[in-house]
Amino acid sequence: MSATRNPTDWKSDVMQKRIARRYAAERRFKLMGLFAVMLSAAFLAFLLFTMLGNGLRGFTRTEIALQVDFPASPLLLDPANITDQGLVGANLPMVTSEVAKKALGPDADALLSPTAWTSIRDAIKADPKILSRTETISVPASTVIDLAAKGKGSPQAEAAVARLKQQGVLSTGFNASFLTGSDGTDPTQVGIWGAFKGSLLTMLVTLLLSFPVGVATALYLEEYARKSWWTDIIEVSINNLAAVPSIIFGLLGLSIFLNFMHLPRSAALVGGMTLALMTMPVIVIAGRNAIKSVPPSIRDAALGIGASPVQVVFQHVLPLALPGILTGTIIGMARALGETAPLLMIGMRAFIATPPGGITDPATVLPVQIFLWSDEVSKGFVEKTSAAIIVLLVFLLAMNGLAIYLRNKFEKRW
Repeated sequence: MSATRNPTDWKSDVMQKRIARRYAAERRFKLMGLFAVMLSAAFLAFLLFTMLGNGLRGFTRTEIALQVDFPASPLLLDPANITDQGLVGANLPMVTSEVAKKALGPDADALLSPTAWTSIRDAIKADPKILSRTETISVPASTVIDLAAKGKGSPQAEAAVARLKQQGVLSTGFNASFLTGSDGTDPTQVGIWGAFKGSLLTMLVTLLLSFPVGVATALYLEEYARKSWWTDIIEVSINNLAAVPSIIFGLLGLSIFLNFMHLPRSAALVGGMTLALMTMPVIVIAGRNAIKSVPPSIRDAALGIGASPVQVVFQHVLPLALPGILTGTIIGMARALGETAPLLMIGMRAFIATPPGGITDPATVLPVQIFLWSDEVSKGFVEKTSAAIIVLLVFLLAMNGLAIYLRNKFEKRW
């Protein structure tokens, strides 16, 4: 027989001090949590402020207006035969330099981008009739002038900018070529379209490979596989694969797809296959959890009215589990989109100046493009790198937003 316990004296000094200590500990815990949230928000705000501060300038470009007297220029070009080959031999760089020196002075070559002549070439291709008249064409300024026009140049460059503004030939506006161009050596001419298209093709290959295999694996493990040591090993392996560092998958892709299967190097096909290996375990885990969440009563009801096990799975369980599977798939794809290490291992760090036309063409992706630009010496690539990061973040936010929309639209509650 246990001894009778006396009731707690909550009003005693000892108990009051103990209660006060408990409340104090709770207040400290709440303050620590609030401090953690504020610290995280401060880091996030600093990241966004830094990215936007540097990156928004990457979407603009400084241009200089040149008045080109085509009939008087020493242009080696037949107006009746405008071809790409003819434009290559038309001596456009020299003509551009002479026109610029005549209009801006002897230091004009330092004011213009080394590829400024391509703007004149594009103007001729767009309208060959300008060869018979004088035309004003805006060409990109050099990196030094571009930075000075945005308030980050040297005193000499800022003086040159002031002189150009006084002449009324300098302008800064939206840089459309940044969204439509590809990689280059001149920061005033580079763009992200080539890397963006490479990312889209790579993600397409990743999705086509990882989604059906991952969903089929999740269905088999949840609906058909019997519990045994073999299925236990498979489950543990899949859970461990989801946490393996991504560079390991890069080494795997290098060994299998390039060294053994001899697939094309630096192609979206190999990149997508490598990222599919990394994304598949995530889809399997998300798919199994979504399938588990379907109530057993759904299966019992379908079987009760005469449906076969296959009909139960594909006509009842899978449609109800699909929102959770799609959410896990898109989150896995978003993770794959931001990966750099496995793609570096399979050689997707080559200089690609032309957007890929298919999944076997040489290509690069946005994270690798950002990595390559961040390693450039020219200061002009700093803001281009931040601008590319903004594009990548917008891409990732769009994918996560799609996942949230699909989950809310198709989610069923029981």
